[in-house]
Formats: sequence, C-alpha cells, structure tokens
Amino acid sequence: MTLDCLCLGLLCADLVCDPIETLPKPGQLVETRRMDLSLGGCASNAAYDLAHLGVTVGVGGCVGDDVFGRYLIHTLDHAGVNTNGIHCTADAATATTAVINVDGDDRRFIAAVGANRLFSQAMVPAELIESSRVIYIGGFLMLDALETEETLHRLRRARANGALVVLDVIEVKDPAAMERVTRFLPYTDVVLPNTDEAALLTGSTDPWDQARTFLDAGVSTVVITGGEQGVHVMQHGLRLRSDAYPTTFRGGTGAGDAFDAGFIAGHLNGQDLRGCLRWGSAMGASCVRSTSATGSVFDRAEALAFMASHALHIEELD
Repeated sequence: MTLDCLCLGLLCADLVCDPIETLPKPGQLVETRRMDLSLGGCASNAAYDLAHLGVTVGVGGCVGDDVFGRYLIHTLDHAGVNTNGIHCTADAATATTAVINVDGDDRRFIAAVGANRLFSQAMVPAELIESSRVIYIGGFLMLDALETEETLHRLRRARANGALVVLDVIEVKDPAAMERVTRFLPYTDVVLPNTDEAALLTGSTDPWDQARTFLDAGVSTVVITGGEQGVHVMQHGLRLRSDAYPTTFRGGTGAGDAFDAGFIAGHLNGQDLRGCLRWGSAMGASCVRSTSATGSVFDRAEALAFMASHALHIEELD
C-alpha cells in the first residue's frame, strides 16, 4: 500500500476532563461536567487528523497488550488509518495521559510514557517507510529506542526515494536534548517545535534566534508555532511570520499535532510554504474548539471552506 504519509512516534490514550474552576486541594474532590477517553500522542493525533482530511496515512508505534492499546488500534482503524506499523508488546503498558483542563489556564498533563519507550524502527515494516511520500516523527525525545543509527539510515533512504521528513519534538528536561535533536536534523526537512520547546532546546526566547539555531544544525525549514501568537518560519534566505486564525478556544490539547497534520496536507496538496501555513493554522484553529485532541478537527471540506472565508495574514521579513 502506497502511503501519502507515515506517522511514527507517540501513541497514547488520553483521559480528558471538561474545564474545572480550580485545581483540587489535597483530599478535595472537584467535579467536572464530563471526562472522555480519546486519542492522544503526537503520531496518533496527526494520523487521525490526516485521515480526516482524506490523506492516505499509516501509523507506526508501540502499545501494550491491554485495553488502551486495543482502543487506540480500533479507533485509528475505524478512522481509516493503516495500523500495520503498530507493534503490540507484553513488556509495557500502553501510554496513558490524564489531561486536566482549568478555566482560564493552560491544560496540565499527568503522563505514563509506557510502551512508547520501546518503539524502534525495526517494528515498522520496511515497505511502509519506503512507500511513503512524507515521514512524520511525532514526540521525539520520548522515543528513546528510535534514536539509533538504523533509524537515521532508514530516513536517509526515505529521503533518497523523495520523501519529506518532518520532525516534531516534545518538551523534556534533559540537558542533552538539543544534542539528541541535532543528531537527526541533517536527515530532516522540516522541524516543528512550539516556542516553549524551542526555548528549552536552544536556550533562547526569541523565535528567530531559535530558528537560526535549528537551521545551523542542518535542517532545511524551521516552523515555530506559538498558538494565538502565530507562527515563525525560517529557511536560508527566507523569514515568514504568520498570524493565527480566529477561533473559539476550549482546550489546547492536540493543537500542535493538528497544525502538523495541516502543514503536511498542504504539502501533499502541492501548496507552497505559505499555503502549508494556512492549512496548518486552520487545522490548529479547529482543534482548540474541543478539550480533546481530535474531537473538533476539520475534515477536508470544512478546512477548505474555512480558509476560503477567513484571511490569514502572512508577512515576509527582510
């Protein structure tokens, strides 16, 4: 099966609460309107969103032999995602995250990374990587077993076959994190951190300085997302700054993954860099209307209608 995109990385089951007024004090019970079990993890979310946009997409990752792992595989299968690259293990539990939403504040996470730590390139059938037009790695820095020479070799082969390699990172407290990312950047076409992740990795709070650090490390395109603050993009000889689309905000879970999916869909649709930013920003805007990662993302028709009726200001800087 030829894939437009193969999403590799974090697979997770999220337990998401509707926003509460305040965090509970020790021993206190705080009631929420509802709690939902939903998809989580960068690779799961991006794959689901791409399938929702009509993209032929597969996913590779590792889950436990448990109810959460079966839930993830069933949900992705039902969405039309090729799940042949998901490995099921008895050696670890499926990753799970409690997503706590508080009114007027950013969400909080309590996560068990679980089987994601075991995910390696050897778990992914060779034909899936070799046939994909885009290789997306989501949740890098929590995928310890993926950080190998064998993975780099497979990425090098994929790029030689014409694939676009897209890398998204996740925030971790590791003084060697930038060194780990830098090892992969020469084999990467687009890196997509948010401003907080980029600050931790580069030690700079200025998005242009952050982007320059990534470029100097060998990547071709840097896209730094900042939520309602918009997006900063840098290539050698080009800088773009994009605003964010207007939207109704309920929760930020999965917004970065939705942006990634939209950006990739734009690329697969033959869009230039500005067009990819419109697709990414539209999908991100649709995602935050729900507290879950995938509950409100646009399908293809909705995304096209939204972009046709809403302008997005993108400026090129000297």
